[in-house]
Amino acid sequence: MQRKGAHALSDFELLEVMIGSGNGHADVGSISRQLLRILRQDPGQLTLESLVGVHGISIAQACKVLAGFEIARRHLVRDALPIRTQEEILGRLANLRNKQQEHFVCLSLDGGQRLLAQRTVTIGTLEAVLAHPREVFADPIVDRAASIIIAHNHTSNDAEPSEKDVILTQQLSAAGQLLGIPLRDHIILTRVGHFSFNQHHML
Repeated sequence: MQRKGAHALSDFELLEVMIGSGNGHADVGSISRQLLRILRQDPGQLTLESLVGVHGISIAQACKVLAGFEIARRHLVRDALPIRTQEEILGRLANLRNKQQEHFVCLSLDGGQRLLAQRTVTIGTLEAVLAHPREVFADPIVDRAASIIIAHNHTSNDAEPSEKDVILTQQLSAAGQLLGIPLRDHIILTRVGHFSFNQHHML
């Protein structure tokens, strides 16, 4: 990396650099190969739970890998393709379906509906997640987003919105209009289904 730069390294070699070293259970090459397999099969499965399940990786190394990808996702990744269809949106949110707690996520989009950033705003209890408009819009304002999509998961497997979900959506929609960052959709996901406020004409 020092001689040729990071761009000259393969994905495998970059992962070796991130991991740093192996241990008595597995060498750095073995750990990197397992991580690369996860990335190629389903990048959405790159979670702390999946990483600590990799033979030989420590919690500290798993956290380092996640931190590196999160920094890149927040500040470096700029998708070239717009997110226009419901299927494309759901693909971005697939990793929410199997969360054990409710996660509230916000996607910042530019004027061409390309993804600027995807962030977890809050993590709730087993049954509820709460978010405030100032928390939701703080980062999209910095991103200079043209619109946002919000989403959260229901651990109950019932995708129907609760009264709190409806009220929060109305508050965020109104705040978005005032800020000039309209709320494009609010999606509730379960393991097997989803609910779209936009598709149900509730925005």
